[in-house]
Amino acid sequence: MTGATTTPGTPAARTVRPRVEGDWLLVPAPQPHRPVRLFCFPHAGGDATAYTPLARSLAPVAEVWALRPPARGGRSRHPMPTDFDALVTAVVEALTPHLTGGDGGRFAFYGQSFGALLAYEVARALPADRRPELLVAVGAPCPAEWAERRTRDLDASELLRLTGLEEMVRADPELVELALGAIRADLAVSATYRHRPRAPIGSALHALAGADDPMLATAGLTGWAAHTRGEFRYRVVPGGHLLATVDRPGPVGLLASLLTRGQTSPPFRTAPREQRC
Repeated sequence: MTGATTTPGTPAARTVRPRVEGDWLLVPAPQPHRPVRLFCFPHAGGDATAYTPLARSLAPVAEVWALRPPARGGRSRHPMPTDFDALVTAVVEALTPHLTGGDGGRFAFYGQSFGALLAYEVARALPADRRPELLVAVGAPCPAEWAERRTRDLDASELLRLTGLEEMVRADPELVELALGAIRADLAVSATYRHRPRAPIGSALHALAGADDPMLATAGLTGWAAHTRGEFRYRVVPGGHLLATVDRPGPVGLLASLLTRGQTSPPFRTAPREQRC
């Protein structure tokens, strides 16, 4: 992805008004020059607004388009699809008109935890010639291992604590209940997910995990290698289960480098291809 010569996080990027695209998408920091689009998928219970700091920090290198899941925020009255497959279908339908991207039509996906799984399955559901050039999966086991992850045995309150979001909402009981409701809706959908082995996607796939993530064994990142025919790399970075939050932009430098086809830093490691999920 080429053409970006400016520095992420310029002051001008922080003054642009957010824009909503239909029910499903928020553009927190619209960019008039149409750079590469980064479609961001929230974690369980998360909302599109969690990606506002990332959007402002990545601009003008990239334009973030954040997914607005139902049953929270501005879509609190919209029901969540009944199962994971229905959610994928709805997201594909919502995203398809906007996959033109900028910078020559290129676009990428970024997802955290539950959002990483959703981003991958949405990419796989798209036609081969309409898939993202890059998919960044954060804090999530590979799809084949998803059913074994610890969150299937967690209740919403415990997940709220483990993701670090409890501290943000604990002072307001109403916010706590809203957050728990969104988490419960996503956990119910997550519980219906069934991995179906299919041909891997051709997108470049980078798996990330926070060094202090209490929910994911970082050694398990290499399992993602089986799910792409494209370049695969993984990396453990500073942070917890969620890297991009309402008060932290996340791995801005790394994403800017990937989105502009910059040189990959030495700590990245390529997983051996014989490891499979």
